[in-house]
Amino acid sequence: MNRFSDTASASPLTNPLLLVMVLAAFTSVLNNSMVNVAIPTISTGLNVSPSLSGWVITAFSIVFATGVALYGRVSDSYSFRLTFLSALVIFGIGSLTCALAPSFGWLVAGRAVQAAGAAAIPSLAFGSVARLFAPGKRGVVFGTLSSAIGLGAATGPLIGGLGVSAFGWRVLFYGTLTVICLLFVAAWRFLPDLNAERARQPHRFARLDLPGGLLLALGAAALLFGVTAANHSGLAAPQAWGALLLAAALIALFVCRIRTARHPFAPPALFGNRQFLSAAAIALLSQAAFIGGGLFLTPLLLINQLGLSAFETGLVVAPGAIAVALLAPTIGRLSDKFGPRPVLGISLTWLLCGLLFMSSFAVGAAPWMVTIALVIASIGYAGVTSPAANAASKALSPEIAGVGFGIYQLFFFMGAGSGAAVFGSVLTARQQQAAPALNPLYEGAAATAAFSDAFLVACTAVLMAMVLLVGLGRGVAATPAST
Repeated sequence: MNRFSDTASASPLTNPLLLVMVLAAFTSVLNNSMVNVAIPTISTGLNVSPSLSGWVITAFSIVFATGVALYGRVSDSYSFRLTFLSALVIFGIGSLTCALAPSFGWLVAGRAVQAAGAAAIPSLAFGSVARLFAPGKRGVVFGTLSSAIGLGAATGPLIGGLGVSAFGWRVLFYGTLTVICLLFVAAWRFLPDLNAERARQPHRFARLDLPGGLLLALGAAALLFGVTAANHSGLAAPQAWGALLLAAALIALFVCRIRTARHPFAPPALFGNRQFLSAAAIALLSQAAFIGGGLFLTPLLLINQLGLSAFETGLVVAPGAIAVALLAPTIGRLSDKFGPRPVLGISLTWLLCGLLFMSSFAVGAAPWMVTIALVIASIGYAGVTSPAANAASKALSPEIAGVGFGIYQLFFFMGAGSGAAVFGSVLTARQQQAAPALNPLYEGAAATAAFSDAFLVACTAVLMAMVLLVGLGRGVAATPAST
């Protein structure tokens, strides 16, 4: 077991480990946000339909969301340093495959390999904080990591738009590969082996519980695929309900597995810990509302309804993402001082106000109104990410920090994927009905009423997250089933 450090610096400028994690988190998000704006160019360049080109995003999302939990558990039983370095190698191989892809199939395969490596970054980064920093000092570090994620989201569309315009879409993957190589050198030089003693223990492979991990990963993948298929083809489509039934069966088997295995993938007590589950569910719902709702619906509104270009859309979205980058460390520090629950309450209120403003007044208005709505929502979102992670960390002992944050990050990223599918389905359904907006405050054009309704549904996700605040108390650390 690793002891907390009383002297570990919370600044990436003086803590090499934190610097590597911050840069890795930034790169993983930048990689994805850059590619989002390149989809139309990729579709044209590889001669595939717009609907098919969406698999460039879907393949990455499914593998990424399911990989975070597996990496977290691996880092509990194996060398943290070796796990991180191996993940960077996989990330790099995927990036090179994408850059050289001769066909669309190779590109999708490369994106899946990219995700298989990039999935290690969030669970290992947040897990390392839980191992190295004592309670009361983690919020600011979680905020710094969240700031890097926000900065990656802010600069991705701008860098991607400029890169694609000047050199074509392949330059994005060459650029990612270059940064990964630099990260590998830095990680080799500075990363400590946080659990060297556990990694040398005999029978650690049996303690990994690979069957349990695969059941969880495949169940999450089936769930995300089913929700995505329902968005594209409807819930009645065989691939949609079939995948959802498969997901339910796999998750049920996972529950049985962790209850009966001698060395379960995750301790059953973790899923009975109200603080951990509340924090994870708040992260899922807020991520669904802001990323799956706000940042998914907004480009559709700006490009399809207002006629903006991808680069102009990036300029509209960027101020909100910059607000996340600037505010997250400060709000994380506040969650250390006052506790996660009051900070989350205020932040969720800001997020709700931003999305409600979008639904009521910004939809169909000038782009600067959309920017204002996104900035308000972003201020709230900045105050959710690090306090929610801070609350989850209070329920995790150092021995299970890896798997705990892996599962937490699984909830987190499932929120983005499922939110986009759910709110996209609401948008499509309301557009087909051509009905007036449900929001009585909306007075915009009928053509954009469906967007108002979709943002209104995103508000309900925030309200559900606010209800879950009652589950956040002091929290009791979950302990491993066996050591």
